[in-house]
Amino acid sequence: MRNVLIVDDEIQIRKGLRWKVDWEELGFHIVAEAANGGGALTKLEEEKVDLVMTDIRMPIMDGIELARHCREKYPNTKVIVLSGYSDFEYVKSLMKKGVRDYLLKPVDPVELAEVLRQMKNEIDHDRLRQLELDRVKRQARTQFQEVQEQYLLSLVKEEWFQYSLVKERLEQLKLDMLLKEDLKVQFISVGVRDFSGQANRVNELRMAFQMLCKELVEPRPGMFAFYDLGYTNMMHFLIILDQNFDNHPTQLTKTIQYQIKKLLKLETVIGIGNPVNGLSELKTGYISSLLSWSQNQLNHHSQVIDEHVRREELMDFSPDLEKHIINAIEQMDMSRFHKELESLLGETTTQSVLSSSIVANRILFCLGSIAKKYNVENNNAQRLIWECQQVIWQLNDQSKVIAYLTELAKLIVAQIHDTRTTDGKQIVDMVRRYIDQYYGNDISLTILSELFHINSAYLSEIFKVQIGKNFSEYLTEVRVKEAKKFLKDPHLKIIDVANLVGFSSSAYFSIVFKKHVNETPANYRKSFDPV
Repeated sequence: MRNVLIVDDEIQIRKGLRWKVDWEELGFHIVAEAANGGGALTKLEEEKVDLVMTDIRMPIMDGIELARHCREKYPNTKVIVLSGYSDFEYVKSLMKKGVRDYLLKPVDPVELAEVLRQMKNEIDHDRLRQLELDRVKRQARTQFQEVQEQYLLSLVKEEWFQYSLVKERLEQLKLDMLLKEDLKVQFISVGVRDFSGQANRVNELRMAFQMLCKELVEPRPGMFAFYDLGYTNMMHFLIILDQNFDNHPTQLTKTIQYQIKKLLKLETVIGIGNPVNGLSELKTGYISSLLSWSQNQLNHHSQVIDEHVRREELMDFSPDLEKHIINAIEQMDMSRFHKELESLLGETTTQSVLSSSIVANRILFCLGSIAKKYNVENNNAQRLIWECQQVIWQLNDQSKVIAYLTELAKLIVAQIHDTRTTDGKQIVDMVRRYIDQYYGNDISLTILSELFHINSAYLSEIFKVQIGKNFSEYLTEVRVKEAKKFLKDPHLKIIDVANLVGFSSSAYFSIVFKKHVNETPANYRKSFDPV
C-alpha cells in the first residue's frame, strides 16, 4: 500500500477527494490531511508518505513552496498539484521544480484514477530500484567490513612482515586509530550456547549471531567485531580504550548478553582479556581473552570470566622471537625449533601457569600461520591444532603442550619439504592464494620469493607455466575484480578504492581499470546510482 497526504485549505475539497475514487482498490491509503504547506511538512515528519496531493494556492505556505521542500527533503515523495484554469500555464512551467503531475479543479474522478495508476507504477518502480540500490550498497559495505575483519584477524594471529606495510594497510582500511602511540586496547571473546535441547540450534543461528554482533559495534567508534574460523560459535571484539570513545567493556558485555538472549534465545559465555598497549601487544591481548573464555564452566548458563594475567608476569614475546620460531620451521630445522620451545615452555622456565599458556598460544598461532601459508589444512593438522588448544586451556600439562606443538611442527616441515621438491604446482597454488588474500599489499616477485624461500626468476617462470599468465597480469586482474566490488560503495572515494586494492595513484588505477573493464571507475560506479 502507498501512503497519501492530501493538502488543501478547504476541508470540503479534502473530503471530496476522499470520495471521488476507491483509494484502497487503486493501491493507496490516505494517512493524513493538512490545511497548508506548513502543516503538510509537519505531517511528512510524522508519517512515511509516498504521494502528496496539494492545492496550489494556500495561506502560510502554498503548494509550489511545499513541492520545493519535498524535492529537497523527501526526494522520493511524488507531488501532484491541484489548480484552477487560471493557473494552468503557471503549473506547467513548474513541472521541473518538484511537481510530478497536475489536475485541474474540479477534479474529474476518471482523470484522478488514471493519475493514481501512473503514480502507483512510478512509486513501485522507485521502490524496486531503491531496494536494489540498498542491496548493492549493503553488499559493498559488507565487502569492506569483511576486508577489515580479515585484516584484524591477521594482525592477531599471523606473521607480520614489515611495520611500514602494516601501517599503510591500516590507513587504507580506515583502521588508522590503531596506530596511535598511546593505543590501549582490550579484547572480548563471546561464545554462545543453547540449553533448549534442540539439536544444532546454535549452528543454525551462527550467521544471525555474527550479524547481531557486527550490528552492535557498527554505531560505536573504536569497536570492531570479527570472526575466527578456529573458534566456531564465537565472535571476538576489539575495543579501543580511549577517553574520546565511550567504550566500556563491562557495558558492552551487558548489551551483548541482553541482545543475544532477547533476540536469539541463546546463552553467552564471555571472556575478557588483558588491557594491552600498542600494536605489538595485540596478539597477547587477543590470546588473553581466549584464555579467560576457556575457564568457563560447561554446565552453567551465561557467564562473564575476567582472568587477567598480571603485567609483570607476562613474558615479552617480541616480534624477533616470533621470527626465530618461524625461520626455524621454514628452514626445516626441527632441532632449532625444539630448543626455542624448551627455552620458552620447558621445566626451567619460571612463568606462571597463565603466562605460559599465553606463550604456548603465541607459538601455536605462529605454527597455524605457517600451516595456512603452506596449505597444511588437512584433517590431521586441524585435529592437532584443536587438541593442542584444548591442552593449553587445561593449564595443567606443559609437557603435553610441548608434545603437540612438536608434532604439529613436524607435520608442517614435512609439507614444506614436499612443496619444495615438486614441479612447482604447490608453490604456485600457495602464491596465488597469498595474492588472492593480500592483493592490497605491496606485492612483488622479490617479496614473494623471500616469503616462500624461492628464487624470483624461477618463481616467475613456473607461475607463467602453471597459471598461463605472468605474475603481474594475475595480480592486476585480482585487484580490478576486487575494485569492482568496492566501487559499489558510494562512501568510498575513487582514491580510497585505488589504495584498498593496491594502487597508490588514482590516475594509474583509472588507466588500468579502463583497460580491463572498458570504462573508467567513475562511470562504472554510476551504473549503481539511482537514475
